[in-house]
Amino acid sequence: MDLARHDTGTVSVAELVGTLSLSADLGLGQPMEHVARACLIAVRLAELMGLSADDRGDTYYLGLLAFVGCTADSHESAALFGDDLETRAGVYDVEIGSPAMLAYLLRRAAGHGSLLHRATVPARLLATGGSGVRPLMATHCQVTGQLAARLGLGERVCGCLEQTFTRWDGRGTPPMQGEQIALPTRLVQLADVVEVHHRHGGVAAALDVARRRAGGPFDPAVVAELVRHGPVLLDGLPPESSWAELMAADPTPRALTGEGLDGALEALADFVDLKSPYFAGHSRGVADLAAAAARRAGHPEPEVRTLRRAGLVHDLGRSGVPNTIWDKPGPLTALERERVELHAYYTDRMLRRVPALADVGAVAALAHERLDGSGYHRGVAGTALPATARLLAAACCYHAMTEPRPHRPARTPDEAARELRAEGRAGRLDAGAVEAVLGSAGHRPRRAAGGPAGLTPREIEVLALLARAASTRQIARRLGITPKTAGNHIERIYLKIGVNTRAAAALFAMQHGLLGSLEPVEP
Repeated sequence: MDLARHDTGTVSVAELVGTLSLSADLGLGQPMEHVARACLIAVRLAELMGLSADDRGDTYYLGLLAFVGCTADSHESAALFGDDLETRAGVYDVEIGSPAMLAYLLRRAAGHGSLLHRATVPARLLATGGSGVRPLMATHCQVTGQLAARLGLGERVCGCLEQTFTRWDGRGTPPMQGEQIALPTRLVQLADVVEVHHRHGGVAAALDVARRRAGGPFDPAVVAELVRHGPVLLDGLPPESSWAELMAADPTPRALTGEGLDGALEALADFVDLKSPYFAGHSRGVADLAAAAARRAGHPEPEVRTLRRAGLVHDLGRSGVPNTIWDKPGPLTALERERVELHAYYTDRMLRRVPALADVGAVAALAHERLDGSGYHRGVAGTALPATARLLAAACCYHAMTEPRPHRPARTPDEAARELRAEGRAGRLDAGAVEAVLGSAGHRPRRAAGGPAGLTPREIEVLALLARAASTRQIARRLGITPKTAGNHIERIYLKIGVNTRAAAALFAMQHGLLGSLEPVEP
């Protein structure tokens, strides 16, 4: 029994890509909904310019996706320039591909790393005129194009994503200029920068940066349209959250359900894991292991499905932590540990935006919590952690132990199993969840996987109803069994858990996280 009550239902492609854009906001060193507001600017400007429905549709999805690729080059960017979030945030004050940007990158490289790094990296950048960052841009564009293809967004959107770092004057990458660059790309490039300057300095600052960069990175004709419509367009942005307007602006809503939703979430999981080479395959591996453990423990298939989806997105917030922390070879400071713990909070905030993923988000947000309250980000404990969250926590721990990290090599499966059981004995992880995970990972369980006190899946269902004061007849009707069979289940439950009253049974169910999967009992 668990938080997962049913299939999560219908999720639109826009909701899923929009959720990923919130992750991109953090990776760009911007507050959440930077990308959402920039996308609205681009789409509304396209409408004011009278663009075709196809161009407006391409602009919408390009606006959401163009800059999510910052995750892919974080490892390399941090190695060159230090904190990748700070580096990208500072780029908005200079033109991409300009001498000012080269000077900015030289300062970043010279202020980071060892003495050898501070001497050699700036020298290489200066000698090549900054062309050493072009591979980072190419990586960014390639992975966003692959993601768009996996989400079925069409060849034109994929083609536009390859042009993300072009410039109107031809000094960008790849070497294209003028009207060779697709109009949706030109709109999104302008809107991305304008949103930041509008947020910091209002309409005047936004229009000023657009005018100064017209003819360089930006199409002068598009800038002219922005200047013409800018005050009305920019003042018309939502004062707080842009999420509702962003979803309403979707020109071609497409629903994702069942296997389509699973495939899209897998694409997001793979993308999230690009944040660091140490995370490659982590989210998908955790999801599959947690789902297998849930089946082994007798959870019904809807809960297994929700748990797997939660595993795929449980680390969505990693983009909000710089790679100077994720890739650090030594121990973290107290402040660095606090920043790591924030990633669970970011994940929670992102998934809350999509109502149809509420059940998934409720489990995913608990992936790093512990039974004794020592986890993060909420520090919840005991009965507040449902069975699926306990399985996810154990699966995440085990899988992470078997992966290399910058401060340690990967543990062997046997080493990881010993450590995981030690966490169970210490009361930080649920012992039953630990054995279910280890059994699913190929280890011999020390006791049969299943519910606490040896309860079977059917007995857990009966207990959940009993805890809600359902009568024997109501339990029988709800589960499609005879009243006699229901009564036999109740007797065995009482015997196994060592109680003889409904209230005591309800307390046991709450203590072990066995409630939450069933709707209220009808009279």
